[in-house]
Amino acid sequence: MTQFRGSDRVPPGRDARRGPSGRGWRSWAFAVAAGFGLIFALSAYNACTIEVPPGYQAVLVRKAGLDLEPGMVLAPAFEKQGRHYKGVQPGVLTEGRYFYNPLYWSWEIGPQKDIPADKIGVVVTLAGDDLPPGKVLAEPGQKGIQHAIKKPGRYAYNWYAEQIEDHDPIRIPPGFRGVMTLLAGDEPKDPNVVLVRKGERGVQKETLPPGLHYLNPYEVRVSLVDCRSRRFNLATPDEMSFLTSDGFAVVLDGAVEFRVIEEKAAEVFVLYNEDSNGDAIDDEILAKIISPETRSICRINGSKLSGRMFFDGDARKRFQDDLKKNLVANCKVQGIEVVDIPISSIQPPQEIARPVRARELAKQNLARFLREKEQQESEKQLKVEQMLVEQGKKLVEADRIVGVQLTRAEQEQKVAVTGTEKKLAVAKTRLQAAKDEASAIVEAAKAESEVIRLTNQAEVAGLKEQVSAFDGDGGALARSVLVTKLAPAFRTILSNSEGPLMDLFGQFTRAADRPHTKAPESTAKNAELPANPFTTAEVKP
Repeated sequence: MTQFRGSDRVPPGRDARRGPSGRGWRSWAFAVAAGFGLIFALSAYNACTIEVPPGYQAVLVRKAGLDLEPGMVLAPAFEKQGRHYKGVQPGVLTEGRYFYNPLYWSWEIGPQKDIPADKIGVVVTLAGDDLPPGKVLAEPGQKGIQHAIKKPGRYAYNWYAEQIEDHDPIRIPPGFRGVMTLLAGDEPKDPNVVLVRKGERGVQKETLPPGLHYLNPYEVRVSLVDCRSRRFNLATPDEMSFLTSDGFAVVLDGAVEFRVIEEKAAEVFVLYNEDSNGDAIDDEILAKIISPETRSICRINGSKLSGRMFFDGDARKRFQDDLKKNLVANCKVQGIEVVDIPISSIQPPQEIARPVRARELAKQNLARFLREKEQQESEKQLKVEQMLVEQGKKLVEADRIVGVQLTRAEQEQKVAVTGTEKKLAVAKTRLQAAKDEASAIVEAAKAESEVIRLTNQAEVAGLKEQVSAFDGDGGALARSVLVTKLAPAFRTILSNSEGPLMDLFGQFTRAADRPHTKAPESTAKNAELPANPFTTAEVKP
């Protein structure tokens, strides 16, 4: 509403006494009607909406329609004379949003069936056809316990049409077998058999292995049969005794280890189980198979032996072997496997125990001595064989060493020959080098001697020229040379006219006093050396 302050004016279209004009009333009425319409629409929407949360379901019930006929539990889906039947509908609405007219429909929302992980669900239908005579389980469309089961999980179902019961699955522990008794099925063709055929009502030949099995408890009953090894004490509850052929009592003590054959577990269960013990058949197996069979075999085999023979180790061993052999064979036919029969003691008759025991002791001592002798012989033979083996090893080692040494000697010989050949080749090379060097030296000496000879010839030629200057007188040339060399010291020489030096000069003096004869020109030319000794001494060799 618009307000005017400080003024008495009335806004246009508004009367101060009558309120809003006609147009204002229409707008206000339209707004009110729209509000009521929106409220009505929301109410109708909410009334028609079905909100099914997750994990829930809704069962529909039709309000209008034909009445259900006698025997009907649920409204059928088909129409009759163009009209539907009223009542609970067979289907359900799972989680989601749906729209149904509440004038014609009503609904109920509830949780779905949640089967835990360690359970199974058995469906019991409340609506459908009646079961035929003789039938226990219902097929789809029939009323009763359904054959199919539901495994762990969440399922939507109509609680007006069916119920889901929780049951435990069949758990078979390790070492057990499950014997199945079919509660619903065909009648056996032969009612006198122990085990029926597959699909017939009765105990099935096939058994269940260890593990978890989901089976309908209204269809199959499973009995657990322990197939593990167990031990039965022969002295329980009464001692195991029997009479020998000569009337003496023998007491047997030990145990029988046995187990149920898995392939025959069903047959054993049917033949020996008592209702008073439930599914347990251990006591029945002991009382009906193990104990009577053992006693029977012991009495039959024991009656074939005398009391004295039970002191004989070989006879007792044969008795135990026969007991085990016969007990294994007899129990196997009845579905029981005998694993072992450990006999702890066989108490022979005490009336003849002392003399027989002494004799048996003597026989055992003799056998022990014989075994010791055989053992000594065996040790002797073994020692000889060991020495032969050691000798063979040493021979092989010696042969190996000889072979190694021969190989090494051959290798060393080859190495020495190779070294010698190398040295010979080096010596030959050196010899050839020495020969070449000697030849070179000889050639060098020849060349040097030739040079000396030529040098001498040149010097002789020079001397010849000098001698020819003195008319071929070599002595004159020598004196000239000597005087030339001694002229500087001549004064000193003359101061002493005696002595060897003066004798030397005396030779020159005497030679000068001799008459000079000129040598023939031809002879002087042919002579290689001067005739004067002084001159000869000056010539180099």
